[in-house]
Amino acid sequence: MNALNGERNIGWVPDSGFQLRKAGVQFDAVRVDGETGRRLADLMEELVGGEPGPVVTEANGRRGVYFLVPPGSTAHRCWPREVTILNSTRNRVSYVPVPALEGRTWPLSWRYPPTGPGRFVHTLILINAVESLLYSGRDR
Repeated sequence: MNALNGERNIGWVPDSGFQLRKAGVQFDAVRVDGETGRRLADLMEELVGGEPGPVVTEANGRRGVYFLVPPGSTAHRCWPREVTILNSTRNRVSYVPVPALEGRTWPLSWRYPPTGPGRFVHTLILINAVESLLYSGRDR
């Protein structure tokens, strides 16, 4: 275990590189791709007055932004179609890439690293923020 992770006591964060974690165990995730995901991360920071909870960014491919939320909090909610939900429900298993807190983790990095084992992005604030961002200025 590296020193930084040991201080935070977060067992699901790898010590080096990155690993896939099964969604629905320690957390669910909400992925928003590209610039929209980055703008959403900025909006979440503004809405909560600082660090919104753990957020992972991807530097290649779809340039996904993964918002880690409490396990089970993404199911049975209406999400915009531009959002990808990663959870484990009946007949569905998803995996989320999780980088180490330091070292070589490319193409992944922490936009906002986890601060404690039970600290996640607030799901209801995230839903409202993504709808506000995607639908502001458009007729519904």
